[in-house]
Amino acid sequence: MNPPAARAAYEQQHIAGAAYIDLDVDLSDKTDAVDKASGGRHPLPSREKFAAWVGAVGVTAQTQVVVYDRNGCNYCGRAWWMLHWLGHERVAVLDGGLQAWLASGGETESGSNPLQKDFFKPKYHLARTEYAQAAIESVANSCQTASHTIIDARAAARFRGEQEPIDPIAGHIPGALNRPFSMNLTPDGLFKTPDQLKSEFDALLGGRDPSRVIHHCGSGVSAVPNLLAMVIAGYPPSQLFAGSWSQWCENPDLPVARG
Repeated sequence: MNPPAARAAYEQQHIAGAAYIDLDVDLSDKTDAVDKASGGRHPLPSREKFAAWVGAVGVTAQTQVVVYDRNGCNYCGRAWWMLHWLGHERVAVLDGGLQAWLASGGETESGSNPLQKDFFKPKYHLARTEYAQAAIESVANSCQTASHTIIDARAAARFRGEQEPIDPIAGHIPGALNRPFSMNLTPDGLFKTPDQLKSEFDALLGGRDPSRVIHHCGSGVSAVPNLLAMVIAGYPPSQLFAGSWSQWCENPDLPVARG
């Protein structure tokens, strides 16, 4: 929520050797470019533009990437999903994040480790992938036809429209189900077991087809822990509405539900 504070926290303490990836700069395209892959407060860059950036920082098809944060996978999950979106399967999330690393006695350091831009620049080739994003048109169609199940990862009060601290309109997409992303974690910040996650998502879906799920949140970031939790539970990858509520609510022709 505060990018300068996030970078300062990284520079104060991080896993030894880890580089910093900026949500607003590296994992979003906030320019006025016409080739963005989504709308909303954190627009996705095009796959081609992100693939060029990934290649420029030294990631090849053989590179194992591990992402982490200290926010319940709320932010690093974005990098995990975007790499899968390119077709890069060698990416993992550090369960429990920085807190788990510190608890295990892992080595840390301060300062900065820049990503190796201008050092190693292979051409990163896009690959086919099961990780797809849903366009706003398909989400709107789902509201009318119930072709997909929409899961909203925002806090319950925001989902119900009782408060909205960020976006101009409060409420949710009609027909959406609510599962705040923090529900995927145990009190110590680790993901729940696959069996427990599957039981909870089965109950939430109530018999709906888990292969026809679209995840969203405020701006396409905190929805990813729900998507990741479903993968951990053994479901096939589901879709992400990357523009999320911030894109939906800026269109006055789209319906809004409350309660």
